[in-house]
Amino acid sequence: MARDGRRLHPGAWWLWAIGLGTAAARTTNPLLLALLLAVSAYVVTARRTHAPWARSYGAFVKLALAVLAVRLFFTVALGSPIPGTHVLVTLPEVPLPDWARGIRLGGRVTAEALVFALYDGLKLATLLICVGAANALADPSRLLKSLPGALYEAGVAVVVALTFAPHLVADVRRLRAARRLRGRPDRGVRGLLHVGLPVLEGALERSVALAAAMDSRGYGRTAEVPVAVRRTTAALTLGGLLGVCAGTYGLLTAAGGTYGLPLLGAGLAAALGGLRLGGRRAVRTRYRPDRWDGRAWLVAGSGAAVAGLLALAAVRDPAALRPGVVPLVPPVLPLWPAAACLLGLLPAVAAPPPRDPAEEPS
Repeated sequence: MARDGRRLHPGAWWLWAIGLGTAAARTTNPLLLALLLAVSAYVVTARRTHAPWARSYGAFVKLALAVLAVRLFFTVALGSPIPGTHVLVTLPEVPLPDWARGIRLGGRVTAEALVFALYDGLKLATLLICVGAANALADPSRLLKSLPGALYEAGVAVVVALTFAPHLVADVRRLRAARRLRGRPDRGVRGLLHVGLPVLEGALERSVALAAAMDSRGYGRTAEVPVAVRRTTAALTLGGLLGVCAGTYGLLTAAGGTYGLPLLGAGLAAALGGLRLGGRRAVRTRYRPDRWDGRAWLVAGSGAAVAGLLALAAVRDPAALRPGVVPLVPPVLPLWPAAACLLGLLPAVAAPPPRDPAEEPS
């Protein structure tokens, strides 16, 4: 069977995006966060296809901007515990009862509080945009095919949930364009009502069609396995998860540093063994399975490198990655963490160029 050389494993895109999101979680420096946003935007522009689910990146950007605006609004309306001396405006303060002590409405709005809220909201916005980049680059149906057999049913639920947003965005755009062609309003409350109802109806019809298609293809049917294998699978999976939790707790505490890493490794090995045995119950075949090749290692490794180097920088130079706001000083761009963020651009070169879904082999 001929292999398509222009297909990248979808899991590599998710690992790359998770690496960028992990790096964003380690810093509040707006310059580094802006650099991570620029990296993700460039890779998405260079490597996304013309599929409907690939257009969801703009929706995640708008969601991130909304989250940032809400974060700033709550800082202005409810105040902030960050002390500050640069008062921008003083709002009328509403007196609250004693049981709401610690919360205030209105009052002084300082520059330090707004800058702190801006840094914190920008970090969350960057995480959302990294998730949007993974949604725009990774084909969810191909990602489902790559899951182990034991996680197939859970993967179906996750993939259906992840594809809801791209299909919703495509339906909204299609209906708004149709209303504009007919000379009808597509904005405001009236336009939202006339667009929202058909979108909801289409989502319900799509769910019914999906349920019928899954039932006709035998979804949910399992193979018969011996009782001993089922019990071993359950024991390995449960024990592995407990080992991962205990090992992670050990790594986070000073007293458990000696046993944390071995326990975490043993838990991961047991959980993977349980998933391997649990895959025997899944009755399904894979047509044209995606291979994890060298390009997938480069894409996933670039995200992991960004996350690892930013985590190292957070330990060695925490002041550069988390600039202070009291006193209020301008952020400084640290050189080698910024160079580490630029490693996230590697998928724009290493990943294959995009191909129109209509040209891909079925």
